[in-house]
Amino acid sequence: MHRHSVLRLVRQSGGLPLVELPPPYLAPSLHFSLVRSPVQSQSSSFSSTTPVAGHGRDLSKSRGVSAIHRTGPKFKLGVSKYPLPKPVSPETLQKRNPTPDHGLWGFFPKDRQALSTPEYDHAHGRSWSIQELREKSWEDLHALWWVCAKERNRIATSNLERERLKAGYGEYEAGERDRVIRVTQNGIKHVLRERWYAWEDAQKLYKDGYRPQDEE
Repeated sequence: MHRHSVLRLVRQSGGLPLVELPPPYLAPSLHFSLVRSPVQSQSSSFSSTTPVAGHGRDLSKSRGVSAIHRTGPKFKLGVSKYPLPKPVSPETLQKRNPTPDHGLWGFFPKDRQALSTPEYDHAHGRSWSIQELREKSWEDLHALWWVCAKERNRIATSNLERERLKAGYGEYEAGERDRVIRVTQNGIKHVLRERWYAWEDAQKLYKDGYRPQDEE
């Protein structure tokens, strides 16, 4: 039953008990209005704009737009004059020649598979010692660091693929290989930290007036 019809019926009959009213799920506004004020009932039409006096027109431009029924607005939007982009069919795309020596292949094993085998991850040597790293130049340490970073990215790619496929093997071998690489990276940072402290000490001695050639 419509809300206004129920309200009109209640006013004409002088008020009805709550037990004789329709169920709340059929006329909830009627129950709430009678509970708040049994004598007076106030209602207003659902509108977000103030009606014009004497005309009763609705000035809301978004009236009629429904997200449920997907009906469009009654007026053109500001971007209506621009054509919408159309998806490109895969058949019309230009074929690209594969690059066998692309740099991104360094993030995959030698067989270029996303998931490395446990035998491949297990076949590795030991980590670089700090004494061995001390004998290397800055360029060698820089190159070795990025070799380690690329290998750790390769291990992370294999771990992600292993988790996606739920392979259930290879985690231990990949973890051991990653641990050896992290030891090498920590050694590189240790050597660079030593050289930084040595440079600071030499700079301080020079500012204090120390000259090695004077002692000679």
